Amino acid sequence: MAKTTIIRSSFPSPEDVLQVKLANGITVLARSNFNSPSISMGGYLPAGAIFESDEKLGLADFVASSLMRGTQRRSFDAIYNELESTGASMGFDSGVYNVSFGGRALVEDLPLLLKLLAESLQTPTFPKDEIERLRAQLLTGLALRAQDTADMADMLFEKMLYGNHPYSRPSDGTVETIRAITRKDMEKFHRLHFGPRGMVIAIVGGIHPKKAVEAVEHALGGWQVSGQAEAPLLPPLKPVRKAMKRHHPIAGKSQSDLIVGVLAPKRKDPDYMAASLGNSVLGQFGMMGRIGDVVREKSGLAYYAYSSLNTGIGPGSWEVAAGVNPANLKKALGLIETELRRFVKHGVTRDELADSQANYIGRLPLSLESNSGVVSALLNIHRYDLGMDYYQRYEGMVRSVTRANVLEVARKYIDPDRLVIATSGP
Repeated sequence: MAKTTIIRSSFPSPEDVLQVKLANGITVLARSNFNSPSISMGGYLPAGAIFESDEKLGLADFVASSLMRGTQRRSFDAIYNELESTGASMGFDSGVYNVSFGGRALVEDLPLLLKLLAESLQTPTFPKDEIERLRAQLLTGLALRAQDTADMADMLFEKMLYGNHPYSRPSDGTVETIRAITRKDMEKFHRLHFGPRGMVIAIVGGIHPKKAVEAVEHALGGWQVSGQAEAPLLPPLKPVRKAMKRHHPIAGKSQSDLIVGVLAPKRKDPDYMAASLGNSVLGQFGMMGRIGDVVREKSGLAYYAYSSLNTGIGPGSWEVAAGVNPANLKKALGLIETELRRFVKHGVTRDELADSQANYIGRLPLSLESNSGVVSALLNIHRYDLGMDYYQRYEGMVRSVTRANVLEVARKYIDPDRLVIATSGP
């Protein structure tokens, strides 16, 4: 097949990405794109779910969702009116480790975007009426989650795979914990965990990198928080010693969802690229890879069927997911287990690996076409300590993976006799 080559000079590199650490601990990553009249901004700070207690699950997410509901200077309506009047946007999200944020604006409106970001991070007021409105929305979301077979299979899978580790806890909480969270809890969480230390912000667009850094310095350089809490050390993750299978029943459903999986490497592990390319063959490339071909296309047993490799700072998951008619659940599980055994025994073919490598290399420029795509790339490089020359090395890393590498990694992580299997449905 034809060999795909990428032009590295257009990718983020140490030569065109300015990285500056402000005196208060904020790291700024900036890159210009003068073909664009706008900028994209994104970032994160360490205030995620790992700081929660079991009694306050969902607190980090609740706080993150409340940051733009009112500040000391602006009401909820005033914040969104300012954004809408300039065609800008901004929002917050939360995860296990971090609260993340993102936004877009015209270049001339970057100061406004950063001013609203600074206010939301530093001086949220958690207005009582807005908090109760948001609480009602969160509780509605949890009620919907309880009736969603895919969501409940996923929650059950993580509980089985991670045991008592913090990774097993739902970051959006439970009905009981969301009801129990008070404004004082939110104010205390904000006071202890929101601060400049460990914060990262990336800005990409039609602005000189030094000007972008100066804008961040002006808006956030004076932010100081004494006693900002350190992230707790996570306990070691215990490996799965035996096969586990559990079902979460939801009456009246016409579909069952299943997840079959194992622990996966960390994002920075040397095994990552071989595992990622192997996963592409297993259940991503084309019509959802081998899994999709066997379970959905040839057997007609699933509405969807694919595999995914979920990696991060800590051990992730390598899992196969499918949605099936409840009558076909057992048969679909059997086909998936058979395909995993084949994958571990024989690995991938030369053509399968070559196709996936060409796909990885060919699609990379597309992922970096937009300012927001480059922002995401810069944040991932920094978060996982991949090196700012990552994209200069990327093609070589992809091409260096061999069939033997994929087979070795598959056998290292996937034990067909120790699979974690979670299902949900009637």
